[in-house]
Amino acid sequence: MSNRVVCREASHAGSWYSASGSQLNAQLEGWLSQAQSTIRPARAIIAPHAGYTYCGACAAHAYKQVDPSITRRVFILGPSHHVPLSRCALSTAEIYRTPLYDLRIDQKVYADLWKTGLFERMTMQTDEDEHSIEMHLPYTAKAMESHKDEFSIVPVLVGALSESKEQEYGKLLSKYLADPSNLFIISSDFCHWGQRFRYTYYDESQGEIYRSIEHLDKMGMGIIEQLDPMSFTNYLKKYRNTICGRHPIGVLLNAVAELRKTGLEMNFTFLNYAQSTGSGVLFSPPHLIPVERDKG
Repeated sequence: MSNRVVCREASHAGSWYSASGSQLNAQLEGWLSQAQSTIRPARAIIAPHAGYTYCGACAAHAYKQVDPSITRRVFILGPSHHVPLSRCALSTAEIYRTPLYDLRIDQKVYADLWKTGLFERMTMQTDEDEHSIEMHLPYTAKAMESHKDEFSIVPVLVGALSESKEQEYGKLLSKYLADPSNLFIISSDFCHWGQRFRYTYYDESQGEIYRSIEHLDKMGMGIIEQLDPMSFTNYLKKYRNTICGRHPIGVLLNAVAELRKTGLEMNFTFLNYAQSTGSGVLFSPPHLIPVERDKG
């Protein structure tokens, strides 16, 4: 009987981000040093999963709000880009490798989720092909490095969920979101525009195409900030914006809605937007803000 630990390799290192631990560490430190810590501790963040050349600086604004001193478990919800999936899926790995250090999957939480019967298992091929979760692993490792032996991760691959399934998973995960020692990372870019994505919505009143895209994205971001799942669903139905993490976002919004029924209040604000990527943070009030949103 083998006791070999099952590891998911950092399959996008060397292409989507640096495979050199020292170089990657320096890049992450550089981006984080440019971001302000204004709303700690984050209960959840929305951050992009593009290559770090495109979104590293944007993501830093969300990760800067993570408080490693209280975070003991990090849920990472990422959309499935390569395999059709109508539910959510769990990894078969025990360890997720990064160029910084290895991250350990919380097997107890995985066992509890598996018992619900709501989850599938993704193959290692699917796991390593997918980038939406992996792109958050180096940032998670960096944000948590001062307590690197004191936390675990819970990666969840989110399929093309129906509204009712978003509600179901939101309700299921709400008990974890209620615990301040759990951090939720929601992996999502915003508008994917052009023939390649079969999406060419253009509001000419906004001026150039990129202005129309930004207006559309910021409209969606404003609706997410309302933390109302139905408003976000209606926005998506009306504009069909190609927000690739719309289902993970929908699960988060439904989890928050479930907690609000119990009187637990939460707020959300976006901190940065750049080139169809945005980063924002869910937090428990009160916090002394305002936060000046980057218009770049």
